[in-house]
Amino acid sequence: MQLLSILIPVYNELPTVEELLSRVRGVELPANLAREIVMVDDGSTDGTVELLERLAAELSPEVKLILHEKNQGKGAALRTALTAAEGDILLIQDADLEYHPRDYPALLAPILEGEADVVYGSRFHGGAQRVLFFWHYLGNRALTFLSNLMSDLNLSDMETCYKVMRREAVEGMKLSSDRFGIEPELTAKLAKRKLRIYEVPVSYYGRTYAEGKKIGWRDGIAAVWAILRYNLLP
Repeated sequence: MQLLSILIPVYNELPTVEELLSRVRGVELPANLAREIVMVDDGSTDGTVELLERLAAELSPEVKLILHEKNQGKGAALRTALTAAEGDILLIQDADLEYHPRDYPALLAPILEGEADVVYGSRFHGGAQRVLFFWHYLGNRALTFLSNLMSDLNLSDMETCYKVMRREAVEGMKLSSDRFGIEPELTAKLAKRKLRIYEVPVSYYGRTYAEGKKIGWRDGIAAVWAILRYNLLP
């Protein structure tokens, strides 16, 4: 029996996090997998903390909850979650409803079948998508192109939330990005380890800013710097 750790960074997601948790727990996993859910609240101020404390108490020990006293960013929350996770396989899940956990079986299959060390869930390989912002799409493709140029990978979606890894893939890896730079940093450091990386298509229901989307153009500039920094420096 292997253990799957589902890592969920959370920041001000009161309208979505309970439904997201229900979806995560409702996914039927392969018979040889047990599940733990590691949630890290990153200094929420909208009532999310109180909701998560209640849910974690009801669902313990399946759900672990760790609280940051102040907001530090997605990368910082993921580093905390990685430290607390006990699983043989690690899966990153955002706390909004943009990515659906029904894609877990497809994401896990290449690892469980012994074909991959890391699996990325690509939004650009034919999965169902909500139609939204052209400039976000173009920005994602540009960042992925630059990341591929630096890392010599041929990913279609470097910025995807869904990254699934054997524990050995990140064992001893030192991550430092606090915000969304964690995506290119993790990609660069995985690439340097010469691991077997797969992509599978996933569905994507993107949010508008009115619905709570948090990433902006400043994060795009920071991502460019992260791509250059973590691919070019030792």
